[in-house]
Amino acid sequence: MAIFECEPPVSKKVNPFIGVLLFLISIVLLVTTGPLGLIYGLGYKLFTKFMTGIGDFCLEIAISVDQLGNVLMQHLLNHLWITSKGYKFGNRDETISSVIGKNLQTDTLTSFGKLMDRILDFLEPEHSLNSIDYFIQPIEE
Repeated sequence: MAIFECEPPVSKKVNPFIGVLLFLISIVLLVTTGPLGLIYGLGYKLFTKFMTGIGDFCLEIAISVDQLGNVLMQHLLNHLWITSKGYKFGNRDETISSVIGKNLQTDTLTSFGKLMDRILDFLEPEHSLNSIDYFIQPIEE
């Protein structure tokens, strides 16, 4: 049996034009094909697993949207919800709730961050702590 060692991905320079172009293309594809995929996915899940399937499908979408929010709002959330020594928002593979949970553990949430944690806690007890993803590699700035 072979053992493979994984090294963290190497950051490479990306042409800013390419980043903007890919962003615009992704928005166009989301707007044009997203509704079709949503309707088809809901119908597929309804007929294959009934309400359980729809709930699972919606949860998958919610997690993906949450990950998008973690990237999209990283600068604002880093400023408003955590102290300067806190674990940073912005990792595309992590949810906002996971970051809140990590900062809750290290007591690096600001009053706004603690308020958001209390709101999440009201909706689902210990939501942010239960959402922590321990296998996420921190992002390098």
